[in-house]
Amino acid sequence: MVLSVVVIMLLSVLYEAIKVGRAKLLQHTMPAMAPSLSQETLEEPEGASMNTGVERLASTPHKIFLWHSTQTVLHVIQVVLGYLVMLAVMSYNTWIFFGVIAGSAIGYYFAYPLLNAR
Repeated sequence: MVLSVVVIMLLSVLYEAIKVGRAKLLQHTMPAMAPSLSQETLEEPEGASMNTGVERLASTPHKIFLWHSTQTVLHVIQVVLGYLVMLAVMSYNTWIFFGVIAGSAIGYYFAYPLLNAR
């Protein structure tokens, strides 16, 4: 029983870590991708130069495809983990439930400060 609770806690921590990882990946790449997605921002005013990250990312569809594929794989893993944790909670076992709560709290506590780290 103790092993089950520990495994469920680790799954909850992993779920939070993947959620933060996806957000960090989005946070890192969206400033470079967002201007390339709208036509209005591509028309720059006179004297302004485009961000080199935007030029590099907008000029390579391969990087956009790779970014989107990575986001998709991480999303699928996150959904699978979420459903596994939900199924564990649906066992109506109090200790498993507390393991999920503790794992989510631990994962949140350690993972979310990484969003603000550069």
